[in-house]
Parts: sequence; structure tokens; C-alpha cells
Amino acid sequence: MTTIASNLQAVREAIASSAAAAGRSADEVALLAVSKTFPAEAIREAFAAGQRRFAESYVQEALPKIEALKDLGIEWHFIGPIQGNKTRHIAEHFAWAHSVDRLKIAERLADQRPAGMPPLQLCLQVNISGENSKSGAAPDEVLELAKTVAKLPNLVLRGLMAVPAPNVDVALQRAAFAELRRLHEMLKGEGLNPDTLSMGMSDDFASAIAEGATIVRIGSAIFGRRNYSERKP
Repeated sequence: MTTIASNLQAVREAIASSAAAAGRSADEVALLAVSKTFPAEAIREAFAAGQRRFAESYVQEALPKIEALKDLGIEWHFIGPIQGNKTRHIAEHFAWAHSVDRLKIAERLADQRPAGMPPLQLCLQVNISGENSKSGAAPDEVLELAKTVAKLPNLVLRGLMAVPAPNVDVALQRAAFAELRRLHEMLKGEGLNPDTLSMGMSDDFASAIAEGATIVRIGSAIFGRRNYSERKP
């Protein structure tokens, strides 16, 4: 068994344990392997170990990997900040976009989704911790944005995503995720029927699962420590 395969097994076991502790089934939580900065070969290893969903944050880094791995039938998710000049690539090559934070970006994705492809699955990113350095809509903007985005063609609004400020305090981790869950429930109450809470990473996914995460985004616990100096711009 490769290191990546053994890491994947350990992560899956940890997800199942966290779900059980929260009174949930492990089947309710999808594992998204965050492959940014890691080579196509590492993704191929993870695929061989049964992983099917992978996430990238940088379009120019992702496109060569998507091409190199097109024989595998990977479900690709985009989770990084979305620049207006990158929307066409995302619309053409990804199944999901988790990081839509303004209407203009959603409109471009809708317009640029190729005919014949399934609708792009969308999450709205929320700046749940109010950090100036973070992308994401403000919590009080989410409802209006969601209502408008849900009407766009070629997209399906699935739910919300957040990257809270790092915190080692479990209670504070859970408080941030609970706020995203509250917004998610608010959208349900407005008849939008979201089914996805994309939250939780390698250091806090247990707290996210306890608060209702349906997708956890895990990279370093699967692939190892990242070397950002080798990332393509």
C-alpha cells in the first residue's frame, strides 16, 4: 500500500469516527481530496486507492493535470478564489465550483458553461469569519445572492462553502461552522433547498462534521505537506 493509499484509509476512518460521534452516517460526508500543488502522479495514486473527487485552487495549475488524467473520469471541483478572466476555464473543465462569492462570477459561469455539459454544481462561499484577506460573501448578503444565482441557467445552486479563520479551539471551530449551518438552514426556509455544506479541512474536519458538513476538503492529511514554491502561477 502506498503512503497516499494508507493516508486515504486513515482519513476515511477518521471521517467515519467523527460522523459516528455526531450521530451521523459516514455516507453523509463526501471526501474531497485537495490536490493543489501536488502532481498528476499523486492524484493517480489516490484514484487507484478509490478516491474519485479532487479539488484544485489554481486554474493554470489544474488544467494540465485535468488533461493528463482525462482517462480516469475524475470529478473535478474548483475551490479557489475565482477571477473573472478564469471563469471560462472553470465552466469548461470542472463539475463543481465551491467559491462563487458574487453575482458577476455566477453569471459568467452560467454564460460560459458549454452546451451539452451537465449544469455546473455551485456553492456560494461565505466569509464566515469576516477576514479582510479571505474571499466570500458577507453573511448578510447570502440570501439575496442565493436567490438570484438559483435562477441562472446552466447552474445548480447546491449550498454553501466557507474557510473559517484557523483556530485550535474546538469550540470556536464549531461556532464558525454552526454559523454556516444556520445560513444553510435559512436558505432552506426560503425554499431554495440546498443540500451541501462544504466545510472542514485537515485540521478541523471533525468539528465541521459535528456541525453538519456534507463535504470535507482534505489535502495535506492525504498527500503530505505542500511546497507552494513549486506551484505554477
